[in-house]
Amino acid sequence: MIKITNLRIALTYDSKMLKDIVAQRLNIDRTRIEHITIEKRAVNALDKEDIYFKMTVIVGVSGDEHEVLKLLKKDKCISSEIDLFYTVPKGKILKKRPIVIGCGPAGMFAALILAQAGAKPILLERGLDVDNRKRKVLKFWQTGILDTQTNVQFGEGGAGAFSDGKLKVGQKNARKNKVLSELVEAGAPPEIMYLAKPHIGTDRLNETVKQIREKTISLGGEVRFNATVTEILFKDGQVTGLRFIEKGKETELSTDHIVLAIGHSARDTFESLLQSGVHMEQKPIAVGVRIEHPQEMIDKIQYGRFVGHPTLGAADYKMVVHLPNGRGIYTFCMCPGGTVVAATSEEKALVTNGMSEFARDGRNANSALLVTIEQKDLGSDDPLAGIAFQRRIEAQAFIAGGGGYKAPVQRLEDFLQKRKTTAFGKVLPTYLPGTEFAEVDSYLPEIVTDSLRQAIVEMGLWMPGFAYPDALLTGAETRSASPVRITRGDSLEAIGIKGLYPCGEGAGYAGGIISAAVDGVLCAEQILDS
Repeated sequence: MIKITNLRIALTYDSKMLKDIVAQRLNIDRTRIEHITIEKRAVNALDKEDIYFKMTVIVGVSGDEHEVLKLLKKDKCISSEIDLFYTVPKGKILKKRPIVIGCGPAGMFAALILAQAGAKPILLERGLDVDNRKRKVLKFWQTGILDTQTNVQFGEGGAGAFSDGKLKVGQKNARKNKVLSELVEAGAPPEIMYLAKPHIGTDRLNETVKQIREKTISLGGEVRFNATVTEILFKDGQVTGLRFIEKGKETELSTDHIVLAIGHSARDTFESLLQSGVHMEQKPIAVGVRIEHPQEMIDKIQYGRFVGHPTLGAADYKMVVHLPNGRGIYTFCMCPGGTVVAATSEEKALVTNGMSEFARDGRNANSALLVTIEQKDLGSDDPLAGIAFQRRIEAQAFIAGGGGYKAPVQRLEDFLQKRKTTAFGKVLPTYLPGTEFAEVDSYLPEIVTDSLRQAIVEMGLWMPGFAYPDALLTGAETRSASPVRITRGDSLEAIGIKGLYPCGEGAGYAGGIISAAVDGVLCAEQILDS
């Protein structure tokens, strides 16, 4: 098959138009085109007067494909398509069932691959299944009653289950294609296979996660919820098993292989692992706030005269600023038509995140605004110093919000002028269980707030309208990434501990749903090849 990149297509295209353009690009009669598969579709909105789709397509042609490629060999956008089919490794027969800790994307896909290979994995998740988890989370948002074991951070689906379900795909390969294909088979929207910025949405992601669990079980896997691992057992540098508490009862399981996919908020597990001698190190983090604008405003800024076009959907944005002081400030996890959500997993701590449903039809757009934190800011070389830093901010934000998990909120203009907000403008908060007016400076360090002020002004120059006076800043955003890395070697095993596979975002080897899932696939492959 033939691959064509950088194909310019009008927003109003249909299958006939696409076929005509492809035939013209390949310099062949359109009757020779047997099928066209869209591999990637992105919106090019650099010129607001001329917005179009930029596509990558895979084309099947009748006759001699190599002759077509030979005649077009000088065209760098046309090439032979590489097969991205993934084959599950057969591997050796394992003496003991492998155990996966954590049911986020990394753990979920590690367990799925192991199950597809016939290894019958056991997956342990400290939180509840996705349906019961959703009920717990909604109760927290409505009442402020927190369950520290089942929340936005813990439970089936991981932290990404309550987000935009954004999928950062990048350059495709066989493993990424496997992950996307499994997600679609489990109920995710088919367009995630080709959109440049695909997303599933919280409402669709929950059912998708459930179907992957059911598939894993049907292949011989076992999934146990409300199962909190308390200790990993080693002997002579080799994993021998683990202990966990399930429904108040401690249980011990024997195994030679453990995938440690615990997520970035399993702070008690990080502490336990460090005490047990597992090597880990500090990992760069960033902290800041959530910023909310009217989605209608973002659409107008990004799409110009094309605003409201039915093929475009809600607009997003992404910006990075590098300040003279060496700090990087960037937008993260932008949620079109979404809500700011309460995302703590610890009592008397205030943590925000962003979430969108598939339709992205909410009144506000929100994004994290984050400032990079350096090791000198942490004041210690302790591997867990980043966690302590996060906790201080989260505790101060909880106090600033007045307790009850209400979030401190401030108008952007008031933040820039260093004054407390006394009334909302045209933007109303989406955060539940509620908000209180408080200054961002009351819970974030001065180096962070000073950097935010400088960056917001600069971002407003790049994206006119971004520094909207009535935009809202809600905090604190502290859990964008893991503050530690559990060091592993070429075999993906923890340094000095055979059979322990630190995996995914929590272990410091991924950043987002797709990269975490792919890391889960990699760890499963290593186990099957061990």
